[in-house]
Amino acid sequence: MATQFISDLHLHASRPEAAQAFYRFLEQHAHNIDALYILGDFFDAWIGDDDDDPFIAEVAEKLNATAASGTAIFFMHGNRDFLLGDDFARRAGLTLLQDPTLIDLYGRSALLLHGDSLCTRDSEYMALRQQLRSPQWQAQILSQPLDVRRALAAELRSKSKTMNSSKAEDIMDVTPQAVVELMEQEKVSLMIHGHTHRPARHPLTLNHGTGERIVLGDWHDYGWSLYADTDTLELRHWPI
Repeated sequence: MATQFISDLHLHASRPEAAQAFYRFLEQHAHNIDALYILGDFFDAWIGDDDDDPFIAEVAEKLNATAASGTAIFFMHGNRDFLLGDDFARRAGLTLLQDPTLIDLYGRSALLLHGDSLCTRDSEYMALRQQLRSPQWQAQILSQPLDVRRALAAELRSKSKTMNSSKAEDIMDVTPQAVVELMEQEKVSLMIHGHTHRPARHPLTLNHGTGERIVLGDWHDYGWSLYADTDTLELRHWPI
């Protein structure tokens, strides 16, 4: 048996090639495995579980078929799909996870998170993140009509691009000290996250020994996953 981890697919009806790549991944690599973990930014934007876009229903159907095959599917919110809720999770056969979450990965403790909470040097983004994750703000947004929410989602995507275009590259990456502090606090030697679109495996030195931070890739030109079983931990990629 095996477990797969993915993140940052940024699925949207305007990017059918990414969706088709994901569907192939489900059929070929995610059926009848122990678990599939989706660590945020699965969708490019999420305006609410009542979104009537046929593309959303199609994705839910594909996920549900994978869950029906015996694969447990876990979903963690990202900075693009933080409004995804219980209704879509039921339709898609998902279990929602808190960020961060600690799991047992074949006898090894692994800390899972989307990754944006580690970008502490980006004070502008961290302030926006605090606002967007506020239950009061989310309730206010979800009470708006669908067309208003669609316009807001487009505005937030545009704002994000503008904000990021003027920032230094290291500001938008995780803060190394924040990584070490969290791993030492949770007493783990393995961290898995996405968000930064910088897939890599980073060896670490911790107070309680050596460790590793594995960063998942975004599905732009390549699909990315972290494959794990009792003997293997492998970061994989393939052309979309």
